[in-house]
Amino acid sequence: MSKPKDLRIGIDVGGTNTDAVVMDEQDRIVARTKQATSRDVTAGMQAALTTLIGELGDDAERIGRVMLGTTHATNAILERRALGKVGVIRLGAPATMSLSPMESWPIALRDTVSVGWTILRGGHYIDGRRISELDEAGIAEFVESVRDTADAIAITAVFSPASNEDELRAAEIVRGILGRDFPISMSHDIGSLGIVERESATILNAALFGVAGQVVRALDDVLLEARLDVETYFAQNDGTLMATEFAEQFPILTIGSGPANSLRGAAYLSGEPDAIVVDVGGTSSDLGVLVGGFPRESAAAVEIGGVHTNFRMPDILAIALGGGTIVAGTPEEPVIGPQSVGYRVSTEALVFGGSTPTLSDAGNAAGLASFGTHPIGNSHRELLQAAIGCIEEMFVDAVDRVSLGRTTLPLVAVGGGAYLVPEKLAGVTSVLRPANGDVANAVGAAIAWVSGRSDGIHAQGGDFKESLQASYDEAIQRAISAGADPERVEIVEHIEIPLAYLTSPAVRVRVKAAGPLRKLGVAHSVGQRAEHSSV
Repeated sequence: MSKPKDLRIGIDVGGTNTDAVVMDEQDRIVARTKQATSRDVTAGMQAALTTLIGELGDDAERIGRVMLGTTHATNAILERRALGKVGVIRLGAPATMSLSPMESWPIALRDTVSVGWTILRGGHYIDGRRISELDEAGIAEFVESVRDTADAIAITAVFSPASNEDELRAAEIVRGILGRDFPISMSHDIGSLGIVERESATILNAALFGVAGQVVRALDDVLLEARLDVETYFAQNDGTLMATEFAEQFPILTIGSGPANSLRGAAYLSGEPDAIVVDVGGTSSDLGVLVGGFPRESAAAVEIGGVHTNFRMPDILAIALGGGTIVAGTPEEPVIGPQSVGYRVSTEALVFGGSTPTLSDAGNAAGLASFGTHPIGNSHRELLQAAIGCIEEMFVDAVDRVSLGRTTLPLVAVGGGAYLVPEKLAGVTSVLRPANGDVANAVGAAIAWVSGRSDGIHAQGGDFKESLQASYDEAIQRAISAGADPERVEIVEHIEIPLAYLTSPAVRVRVKAAGPLRKLGVAHSVGQRAEHSSV
């Protein structure tokens, strides 16, 4: 008799460590591991899975799901590697011709990604009225010109979040020429109002299709070698999960998933739904704010690799302070970072016999931690002690910046370098260090919910309540279609943005519903997954 599939694995690939946990249906940690992240990332993930399976023994066949948080997409953009070539179509001439696509991008990134762009007639006003007729012939001509050079096409129309008609028609034309399976990224799926930022996010998404495919294949290979027959999910940047096929379509949504996982894991491990969280890793410390157990989203444009975008991202402040951060300077004027030895900390730090002073060494010298294989020589102790004195100032400043002056929240310290956070810190009510906090990011991936969203413009008036309820129902259905337990889905976000510049009063309403995954083998009754639902 086969065993129930009641275990799941959460994996988070960081710049220094790859963390993984096994959790059961009661959200208890059954096994855990922390492995060094490898240069190719995949080997570290494989080592983590091998270790967990070894600990589980015969119970490994109870694993039913694997959730992965990865930095592949972020690294690809920052390092300008493995990115696909993109043909860019903007629909909005002549109104949008004053600024070319990718004009503000770093030149090296633009040259890596672009194979050409065009601005054509099309698009709508925010109230849905047409600006100009869609230039279908122009679309076909441009697509033919990049047929042999483009790996993907990015399509952006003016105010497409209000009306996606022209983007959908343009995609039909592209597929008619290049084939039904040719990769296409459409802006109404990616970002919100603001054509330049939304277009940039759409282009980056298109450039990442190949990277996403590589990650999915790598995960499949690791699971095949481990002989695991499981459902797979990818963590996305709002703290929820998306199915593998969705991650392949929208790889840009994985950017920021690491910090989001940490915040969700910190909320679960500490029992604090509203708090400031600091995740101290090997390379940096990420600070964010929990609101109702989910990461507070950024209200400003998000910059990725020098490119401004406007898709949803957690409001994260990263500072160059981690276990692998290099300590230089003198005892009188210590210099902390921004350089880090990263995943090489286990060979280059003083406590492991290396020659580079790091904050891991400073923590050991100050008695905050005790690990390593070598003692710290007297020649470095004074500098390392001085570095500890600087750390508190850096944390206080960072907390002040993310808290927006609010001093009534606790600080939850997680991550492998959490020992560097002082016991008391100005600007917070207390400092909490939950058990298993060093693998909070993997816990966050394992406990993550699935979500569905609705984003639309509603006229104010007598029918507003009914249209708002329709948005709620749409978000809930999308979450259920994506795999959420119908009995436990709830509305976790409701934002109304007045649009005062229209001829009649209207409000843009953004609704997010989320819930835990339903049990394996339990069907749902809402039909196929909706096109825009995200897991």
